[in-house]
Amino acid sequence: MFTGIIREIGVLRGLSPRGDVLRLAIAAPRTAASARPGDSIAVDGICLTVTDARPGVFAAEAASETRRLTTLGNWRAGRRLHLEPALRAGDGLDGHYVQGHIDGAGKVLAARPARGGGRLLTVSLSPSLAMYLTPKGSIAIDGVSLTVDEGPFADRVTVNLIPHTLAVTNLGLLRAGDAVNLEMDVLVKAARGARPHLTMREPAASLPIAPLTLEHVRALGYGAARRKARP
Repeated sequence: MFTGIIREIGVLRGLSPRGDVLRLAIAAPRTAASARPGDSIAVDGICLTVTDARPGVFAAEAASETRRLTTLGNWRAGRRLHLEPALRAGDGLDGHYVQGHIDGAGKVLAARPARGGGRLLTVSLSPSLAMYLTPKGSIAIDGVSLTVDEGPFADRVTVNLIPHTLAVTNLGLLRAGDAVNLEMDVLVKAARGARPHLTMREPAASLPIAPLTLEHVRALGYGAARRKARP
């Protein structure tokens, strides 16, 4: 589990295919210093397992399904990467609940200045993912916890990147046409009975965005156990 708060910017040193698995070597002094084989680290929002760690560099592996759902297939040596180690007991929850399970890729439509030195970033996404957006809700873009600033809309989302976010992440470098990893809010997915990996292949017409009502929540079974327990 992660929070979408980036702890370090790493640099991709190399990629080595091994059958259906792709091995990544990432230079990141602070992250590598505490990494151990078996640890989970979010790399641009993708939860990857550490397979090796030595001073200044750690290695991780990604399966073919991970590459299919994410931007990883376009990565090249020298790419700057957002890094967040998994939460430990007692760590603060400063962003929002992030699993590191990418729901799909989006494309930057526009990046424009905002008041106060920030930047408004608009990203396209499929209707099957947009149905999990809520006004002022959360979304993780390349692993960064962000708040929905405009919308939600059926095919796009806009977030406001404050100066601090621009200073500690790579998001300020994004331009129209760039691909980004998207993870929708896990709490909204749970409430709506999420099937993002299944619905990505369904036509938009079959994915109505229904309002979340008390009747809908009860239909999903929430509260049933409590009602049965009453005398």
